[in-house]
Amino acid sequence: MPLLLSVNIGRPRPNPAKPDTAGTGIDKRPVDHPVRLRAPGPKGTGLHSGLVGDAVLDTRHHGGDDQAVYAYGREVLDRWERELGRTLSNGSFGENLTTSGLDVDGALIGERWRIGEEVLLEVSVPRIPCATFAAWLDERRWMHRFTAAAVPGAYLRIIEPGEIRGGDPITVEHRPAHDVTVERCFRALTLDAGLLPGLVDVAELPEDVRELARRRTGAGPAPYAPGDDEA
Repeated sequence: MPLLLSVNIGRPRPNPAKPDTAGTGIDKRPVDHPVRLRAPGPKGTGLHSGLVGDAVLDTRHHGGDDQAVYAYGREVLDRWERELGRTLSNGSFGENLTTSGLDVDGALIGERWRIGEEVLLEVSVPRIPCATFAAWLDERRWMHRFTAAAVPGAYLRIIEPGEIRGGDPITVEHRPAHDVTVERCFRALTLDAGLLPGLVDVAELPEDVRELARRRTGAGPAPYAPGDDEA
């Protein structure tokens, strides 16, 4: 059964890529207590993170209902460990949820996950790499390597609030009828503009992503860059 291995909470720290800014919440660490999730509201004006106690400092580009929670699979972290030759603890990629037995990148946009008894999340959009992420990992050509691998992890919106903790089971309760996975969406936005038309009619995508796909349909590749993924 798919499991939530850990819930990871970020604390403010200096941003290695932007030392003159307010900082970053990318440094996420597992916690051993229940964490409450609730919809944070609009980006920039709401509660920012979907997890109570989690830091989002770049509120212009991050947080909000469509980026309330970020999930990454432990299996993929393990692959990166082998490639990079270093230990990557849960939360190392700035993810709020580290999962096991769940194909996060193969999840459909709009797929819904029940975590524990209370919380229901909906997959909204892939994570896009950025300068803060690259500086945090401190790996040569990290943005290029992460993009080429096309295993970005997923942002999720909160449909039903409640408490979760490490060890909770994850159940996929709903899968939409379309075929746009997190990986396919990521490739369309970063690597293969020929896939962009397939995003236009995916109602579960954020409207700004669908509009971007409309504008770029038929154009050459150009990476989607909503802002630094630093929280």
